Amino acid sequence: MFTISVCMIVKNEELTLGRILQCAKKFADEIVVVDTGSGDKSKQIALSFTDKVYDFAWCDNFSAARNYAFSKGTCDFLMWLDADDFITEENIKKLNELKRSDINADVFMCIYKYASMRYQRERLLKRSKNFKWQGFVHEVIVPSGKIVNTDIEIEHHKEHEYDTARNLKLYQKALKNGAKFSAREQYYYARELFYNNKLKKAITEFKKFIKMKNAYAPDVLGASIMLSEAQIKCGFMADALQTLFNAMRICTPTAELCCRIAYIYDASHLPESAIFWFKAALCAPEQKLGFVVPDYHELIPCIELSRLLFFTNFSEAKKYHLMAKKIAPQNACVQFNEQFFSENIT
Repeated sequence: MFTISVCMIVKNEELTLGRILQCAKKFADEIVVVDTGSGDKSKQIALSFTDKVYDFAWCDNFSAARNYAFSKGTCDFLMWLDADDFITEENIKKLNELKRSDINADVFMCIYKYASMRYQRERLLKRSKNFKWQGFVHEVIVPSGKIVNTDIEIEHHKEHEYDTARNLKLYQKALKNGAKFSAREQYYYARELFYNNKLKKAITEFKKFIKMKNAYAPDVLGASIMLSEAQIKCGFMADALQTLFNAMRICTPTAELCCRIAYIYDASHLPESAIFWFKAALCAPEQKLGFVVPDYHELIPCIELSRLLFFTNFSEAKKYHLMAKKIAPQNACVQFNEQFFSENIT
């Protein structure tokens, strides 16, 4: 059996902090909360769960704050959580079972669920290995040693809007001060430009990242997808299509890549090509790394194929509709199509 220190950094999180701490107390042996300058009741809420509440002077560096929080943990494993995370009772049970197991690991990976995306993140790290957070924004720990993947899920539920320009300002400040971005920092800098609707600059920076020799393949995939989105928004449809085909030469073809190619052909009034690529999505290997949207693997292509085939091959369209209905009967598109198909029985 091993023990867990939950280590958090917070600032003005009174809306959600109690919720995640209520989850944490059901499996954590120690809770550490580092406040980076709250002006609300975050510290008072934290103190109602733990006496290990510390202040950290904010220095525009998330890793510095995370490393400080980790330095206060004393248990066998250090586990990070964000204030707007949530853990279901089922996954709390799995965490307690993991603690009682005899599995030997330096890093336990957990599934991070955010909106429709799922991806693996380093979550529990052996304290004796002295892991360090890296990156001043979108911080990360590079896993090493014995890494064990788990099916434990941590959900992220953002309850209030953040300053969307905050992270971009941090990147711009670093550039102004002469910083040289790592591949990962270059990727996330381009993402922040995209989120702030600076699309032409985002296109330039995504292209720069994709050419970097040490770029992480799943990040290249994510960058290619966002680059194509930016190109579409700027009206560069042919460039967007080429970007997605280029990604297939670099990365394993994924269902999302196939669907995005299909959507471009559909928008270009080439339904046969769109049908081909939606069917290809159904045959694509399961994506396990990077940001994964599971619906691209089956649900989305089935819904789109039922739409595209409706007037030319009704029986095949109905087949794909029934597949979608089996996957997600409560989905709004599926329910709409159910009524549509029932009114057009042949």
